[in-house]
Amino acid sequence: MPPPVPPPVPPRCSPSGRGAPEPRGGRPSPTLPLPPGASSPDRVLSGMRWGRLLEPLGFVKVLEWLFAIFAFGACGSFSGETGATVKCNGETKEMSAISVQFGYPFRLYQIPFEMPDCEGESETRTLHLVGDFSAPAEFFVTLGVFSFLYAMAALVLYLRFHSLYGENKKLPFVDFCVTVCFAFFWLVAAAAWGKGLSDVKAATRPSSLIASMSVCQGQDVVCNAGATPAMGLANISVLFGFINFLLWAGNCWFVFKETAWHVQAAPRDSAAEQGAIDKQ
Repeated sequence: MPPPVPPPVPPRCSPSGRGAPEPRGGRPSPTLPLPPGASSPDRVLSGMRWGRLLEPLGFVKVLEWLFAIFAFGACGSFSGETGATVKCNGETKEMSAISVQFGYPFRLYQIPFEMPDCEGESETRTLHLVGDFSAPAEFFVTLGVFSFLYAMAALVLYLRFHSLYGENKKLPFVDFCVTVCFAFFWLVAAAAWGKGLSDVKAATRPSSLIASMSVCQGQDVVCNAGATPAMGLANISVLFGFINFLLWAGNCWFVFKETAWHVQAAPRDSAAEQGAIDKQ
């Protein structure tokens, strides 16, 4: 006779009496895989081709992205201070210190300062600095912001959608045209902001401030130069502008190699060389 079959053991439920049965041994149930349509950060990062950062096309884009931040950050965050001292005639008159702060976007004509009135009854008069240099400064900063955004978008395209960039012939052509435009705009912006910065220096030096105050033309009035503005950060922004021009101009060659123009020219050159060898 065959041995008797033991009765099935009913599954154990959770202490609450409801829900799915607990696995034997107290071990947790295995985690179910994500469905095909679910999004996961690991899945996005796994599609990145980080090796392209070691290639010239990706490495130069990283430099463009960084130096664009340096350029518009140095120009947009600049602030300086200039000043002078005025001493009116008479022993009872005290020395008056004038301090004027200025910065981006360098609309100097909107920056007021108080000038002492040594002859009248009123104590001070309100004057303004001279000049408006906002156009080159704002163009420089705006170009830096757009360069930052485009370089970041191009990096995502190179790293994540590298197959699309290689298969679609229009994308390299558009990238080449945009790169040439950015190189030209950086040359114009760096030169214009360099000229604008030299005008800002001339308008904010203490001697220019003294020359603009009529009280300093009076007799027995002594005017001396005060705080001299430190323009180091502004000078560095101009340097970053020319570095961006060199980066974008140099990257034109690497982007051109990805276009159909360079791909079609390479077989023609190789065919011509092969024909010359066959004739020999």
